[in-house]
Amino acid sequence: MDLSLIQKDILITLITLYHQHSHPIKGEEIAEVIKRNPGTVRNQMQALKAIGLVDGIPGPKGGYNPTEQAYRELHLNITEGEYDVPIARDGETLLGIKVAEIAFTTLCHPDICQASVRVIGSIKSFGIGDQITIGPTPVNKLLIRGEVYGKDEISQTLLISTYEMISLPKKPIRFYMSSPLISLKQNDSLMDALSLFNTHHIHGAPVMDGERLAGILTMSDIARVLEEGRSLDEKVSSTMTADVVKAPSSIQLFEVITRFKEREIGRLLVMEDDKPVGILTQSDIIRVFPSL
Repeated sequence: MDLSLIQKDILITLITLYHQHSHPIKGEEIAEVIKRNPGTVRNQMQALKAIGLVDGIPGPKGGYNPTEQAYRELHLNITEGEYDVPIARDGETLLGIKVAEIAFTTLCHPDICQASVRVIGSIKSFGIGDQITIGPTPVNKLLIRGEVYGKDEISQTLLISTYEMISLPKKPIRFYMSSPLISLKQNDSLMDALSLFNTHHIHGAPVMDGERLAGILTMSDIARVLEEGRSLDEKVSSTMTADVVKAPSSIQLFEVITRFKEREIGRLLVMEDDKPVGILTQSDIIRVFPSL
């Protein structure tokens, strides 16, 4: 079936919006995304409906759904449970767009590594020179960073010059955490905590109430107490942070990196059966992949 460029653009946008919202998509919504006249889109939708690529859903909440034949026509072959490979532009993940295929075209060149990236979703918003990040991919956990130098809107393909490829660790964080866990008790003084930090060359430790995690105390907390002219004889419970950032020991390392950035923390507690078993710090992460 020989579709025109505008028909492919409309069909790809319909599929993208349908997967994003999970309800019938109106022609006006498609027109807004692809910057076309709504009347033109409606006329093309009738043509696509006639050849079996879309279904029309009547009623106030109606619109259009892509058919199975539409996926085959665009060679998308989307299956249930398929892994979504995200793509980000200038550090912001783009919604409704995902990577379907990456082909390296100049992998053996000593100075240049270029790739063609086929995406599901509209590539109209991408411009030459855009900095993009792809991944992580499902099998090899590959993260690719590069710059757009061209695009093919017919095949929905971006052409990029890659400047960095990182294979992220596949092991869970229990392989990278520090253990056994060095901890404080609620009734310990801040002087006790300072002595513990100096003895073990650490900058923070969880505070325990028996076997229950009560909070976390860091060297920054102690420094703040000194700046405020308070005594180091105070109990750690008066200064600790009760809102502790935690993660299960089974989670993969790359999945927790965003927590460090979003919460602006230097460490998190690693948990098993609701009990802390280790601590993961920014230094632990940098040792594994320093380029992040």
